[in-house]
Amino acid sequence: MDKAHKVLKNIFGYDSFRPLQQGIIESVLAKQDSLVIMPTGGGKSLCYQIPALLFDGLTVVISPLISLMKDQVGQLRQNGVDVAILNSSLTRTEFQENYNLVVNKKAKLLYLAPESLNRPDIAGLLFETNVDCLTVDEAHCISEWGHDFRPDYRQLGLLRKKLPNAVCIGLTATATPRVQDDIVKNLNMSAGRRFLAGFNRENLHLQVIPKSDPLDQSIKFLRERKDQPGIIYCFSRKQVDRLSADLNYYGFSAKPYHAGLNDKERHKNQDLFSRDEVQIIVATIAFGMGINKSNVRFVIHYDLPKNLESYYQEIGRAGRDGLRADCLLLYSYSDVNKLNYFIDQKEDENERLAAIRHLDDMVRYAEWNFCRRIPLITYFGEKYEEQFCGACDNCLADKGELTDITIAAQKFLSTVKRTGERFGVLYLADVLRGTPDSKIIMNGHDKLSVFGVGKEYSKKEWQFLGQQFINKGLVVRDLTHGGINLTAKASDVLFKNEKVTGYLTVSKLVSETVQAETDQKLIQRLKDKRKEIAQSSGVPPFVVFSDNTLHLMALRQPTTITALAEISGVGTVKLKKYGADFIGVIKEFVVEHGAGKAAAKKHDKVIKSDSRSVIVAEMFNSGKTVLELANHFAVKEDTIFNHLYKYLLSGKSLRKDGLAQINTIPKGITENVFEFFRKEGPGLLTPVYKHFEEQISYDDLRLLRLIFLTDNPEVITYAPDKTQNQ
Repeated sequence: MDKAHKVLKNIFGYDSFRPLQQGIIESVLAKQDSLVIMPTGGGKSLCYQIPALLFDGLTVVISPLISLMKDQVGQLRQNGVDVAILNSSLTRTEFQENYNLVVNKKAKLLYLAPESLNRPDIAGLLFETNVDCLTVDEAHCISEWGHDFRPDYRQLGLLRKKLPNAVCIGLTATATPRVQDDIVKNLNMSAGRRFLAGFNRENLHLQVIPKSDPLDQSIKFLRERKDQPGIIYCFSRKQVDRLSADLNYYGFSAKPYHAGLNDKERHKNQDLFSRDEVQIIVATIAFGMGINKSNVRFVIHYDLPKNLESYYQEIGRAGRDGLRADCLLLYSYSDVNKLNYFIDQKEDENERLAAIRHLDDMVRYAEWNFCRRIPLITYFGEKYEEQFCGACDNCLADKGELTDITIAAQKFLSTVKRTGERFGVLYLADVLRGTPDSKIIMNGHDKLSVFGVGKEYSKKEWQFLGQQFINKGLVVRDLTHGGINLTAKASDVLFKNEKVTGYLTVSKLVSETVQAETDQKLIQRLKDKRKEIAQSSGVPPFVVFSDNTLHLMALRQPTTITALAEISGVGTVKLKKYGADFIGVIKEFVVEHGAGKAAAKKHDKVIKSDSRSVIVAEMFNSGKTVLELANHFAVKEDTIFNHLYKYLLSGKSLRKDGLAQINTIPKGITENVFEFFRKEGPGLLTPVYKHFEEQISYDDLRLLRLIFLTDNPEVITYAPDKTQNQ
């Protein structure tokens, strides 16, 4: 591992591993098969690239997309690594050159598409070469239970058997427990280890809004993110073409991407996007699996995805550099009906039922009224105990006070029952409000006793209430026909007067500022220099340096090679290649603005400021106790712990007294937890919760994490929102 740390610093430019990376690399180097479930941008690539540079033999990387392979190969070559690639996009000369790199044992890694294994020359090359590691990227493609099954992946199990000396590592960002089992089985991972890094991407800000005028809503969103690169996903090719044309008409730089375009045009449009020469890609799901562009600042879902795996994979293409990225979903029930229509066309009954369940989970997420990370993360089998993430529309919404909505619930549930449990929320809202709609009159529902009993609420407010009743399990939506059905819980509310609490006002998003202690003019100059170098080198800009690395340069403003070498993401090779160019830009800026000394004092992180967390932390630092703060804000103590943790992650510090004094965990157990944090990192609590066999509560673990980080501030670099693109 000493050699691994040297490779990490000298080749890739990072000082420390993220949580799990070290354990995974140790496992691979020990020739233990490993399945890695890690969010996009979490650092999966290093888990096989570093062992590849330490093994004597070859590491074969199976990857599903040519564009992804091209990006990764380009990045590795920029870092001075000898790597080969063999696929259908190469000319005969290029193919032979790469083939010879493997034959002559000069390449440490070989990137292949799964269909390439059908070629006798490539299969023969592998069997004649000392292969130390077989890496399967996007490993969920091997499972029929996954969202993107690819038949070509099934032959990888046979390849695995023919390479008995090679350790196998499977990597994916999305895999439910069932898919994980399928991957292990199909790749013949005997006695393999599983590494789950957690599915929470804290830098992704999640928002769902009712779709009304999607073009107008998208334009408004884009105008607030001028010149930022992003992806818009649409359901159909026709919609992609139309939206791309509309955006260009309104002055945006956009290109389409879908399977109906020829290969040349698709590759050209993706290259323009990768090189920051086009701001927006409008695409179907054909775009982006494993896309390596690190600075995607937003993802818009113009239409509803068909399942949460696809949605998670697609939003995962944003914010891979660790900086904030915004994810907007435009939701309407007409999209649900459209997806239901296509599901009904499926001939296989098991496949149809599975698609209905997937859509049900997607709708549940879209209509969820509480922290959106709860349905998203628990879907993948991971416990999520937080009630306030501070990075979704529901957590940042001003919903008013939690109040008794039992009477509203009884009116709604009675209307569901009396209309025959066949209608959706909007129809029920019209009945409750006494709207003389022709369909209501035709059905005779204007004669019901519940007709007009809910005029005190608007249609939008009844829709908001209805979604809460769905989330509380009082009713369920029949996705096949769109109606609302009562559950067993409903009878307790109707006949036993069981209390229901919720919110009456429709959410209004509280504005949240994200501040970066950087000079935007300097960042733009650094980006211009990066683009100039990228164009001359024939690579995308992020391959030169990530956005995060440029932000750190702007924060610290290094004017010497030694100082630049300390910036995260600046490895030895890149330091020699580009160091003088970027130092020149910074020096010129410092001379113009006299900013050198002040900038040197700035913290080397991009500070994410959540005003609520700042207020809580500053009150704590002024002497308030955790209990006093909980009483003051009328919240639980663990909510205060969450605010204090976010404050620490912003790079600021907390007073040391006031935390240890309220810790009731015995000293010996406390030290054992601290030792676990030192080894695995304190970013995720589920691993430590499981390690101690669920004997220590999450509330106690949150407190212990705060105490540990307050005493060991240097370890905060291991936190899950660490802004390093590994």
